Amino acid sequence: MKDLKNIFVEATAKTPLVDFNFLSGDLILHGKSIMENATKFYEPLIKWISEYVKDPKQTTNLRLNLEYFNTASSIWIAKIVKNLSKINHPEYLLLIHLYFDIEDYDDMGTEDVKDALSPVIDIISIATISIGVKIYGIDDKGSVIKESMVLI
Repeated sequence: MKDLKNIFVEATAKTPLVDFNFLSGDLILHGKSIMENATKFYEPLIKWISEYVKDPKQTTNLRLNLEYFNTASSIWIAKIVKNLSKINHPEYLLLIHLYFDIEDYDDMGTEDVKDALSPVIDIISIATISIGVKIYGIDDKGSVIKESMVLI
């Protein structure tokens, strides 16, 4: 395996902050993802993940703190989850952290939670790793007010 380097990309008005750290196993997408060419932005991240899954950390934290993302971005985010679910260590854990505005979080019913988790649930059948999902309600400053955990 080639030497894997961390990826850090500053956020813009249309692209999220990216902070993928192979030493800690923390993979963060934060901000907005509404770019016109999602392929150009996300393809290098998928390539990085393809290398990461060859020698992952025991716990991988995918932190999706996206206030808004378009349809094209959602396809690539699902690809990220799908590729991470290929970590071939059943005793390892993939934790997916989803962040919502506290008002949206408080209003979430069972169906809303299922909708939020649907990309993950669709991937479960191919997963070779244990997967957990943490859902957070955050305030305007990004502070976590409430959280819940779903193990899949």
